[in-house]
Amino acid sequence: MGSHKRLKTFQRAAARYGLYSFAWLFERLPYAAVRLIAGILIAIGFRCAIRQRRIAAESVEIAFGEEKSEEEKRQIIKRCFENFGRGMTEMLYCLAHPDCVDQRVAFEGKAHLDKAYAQGRGVIAVTAHFGNFPLMMLACARQGYKSSAIIRPARDEELSEYLHKKRTEVGLKTIYAMPRAACVSESLKELREGGLLFIPIDQNFGSGGGVYVNFFGHQAATATGPAVFAMRTGAPILPMFIIRRDDGTHKIIIGPPVAVQQRGDEKETVAAAMARITNIIEQYIRSYPHEWAWMHRRWKSRPDGKPLVVNGREGMPQEEAIDEA
Repeated sequence: MGSHKRLKTFQRAAARYGLYSFAWLFERLPYAAVRLIAGILIAIGFRCAIRQRRIAAESVEIAFGEEKSEEEKRQIIKRCFENFGRGMTEMLYCLAHPDCVDQRVAFEGKAHLDKAYAQGRGVIAVTAHFGNFPLMMLACARQGYKSSAIIRPARDEELSEYLHKKRTEVGLKTIYAMPRAACVSESLKELREGGLLFIPIDQNFGSGGGVYVNFFGHQAATATGPAVFAMRTGAPILPMFIIRRDDGTHKIIIGPPVAVQQRGDEKETVAAAMARITNIIEQYIRSYPHEWAWMHRRWKSRPDGKPLVVNGREGMPQEEAIDEA
């Protein structure tokens, strides 16, 4: 085993046991103490996450360029990391104390979800790594919706199994994004059984099978699952996002259905639908830029294979980006 691989193994084990420790601790502490600990962890984590801060800065620059001042962009990055850290600690606490979810999460536009769910054809909830999105899924499961989510497994297999168990305990079914054939089969099954299927659709999909759509003025490789599933099952597509309010509670915003309008052929129909969905995601990010996870290379796959130029230099080449992600 090379030194780089040994380091990765150590880092993942440290992260795993750190998470176990905090999960154990948060079962026994009041929420006020958890918030205090979260603030300390966020301050330390932000200073240590050098690579992630660099990726976030690059992503914010690609998205906003000269639209925002340097100070505005710095604040977006800082608040993004704060929200990420608070989201993680909130979820650990809520997994240990599920009743707190009902007190801390409100719904806006719930009538859209109830109407779509009542049709019995399943509901496709398109969302993003935005706000405390796992809390949104947990809140919907607690409301009685038969909920599942397409999730990329953690690289640490033991951690992945732990998180799978915790999601199952609170009523949220996990559908792993890979292998792809199994993911498609399970997703269609959940929809045909009338379930609510969450699909975060805001990450780079550069392994083939997706479409390139406009995202902040640049082409972004995007998965086609929501449009394809809707065409196969008749399930409505609803945009669903969660935002943090000033008092520390959360609001889930549910929009009206996104229609999959027939075009010349299926490929064109799917591409147009995904472009509309991606535009909705962009509008939410523009409205609440600090809520999105900027520490992901959304534009790392390019139609021409050439990386974007950021601040006068080329971004990370595709092969290197894929290896490090």
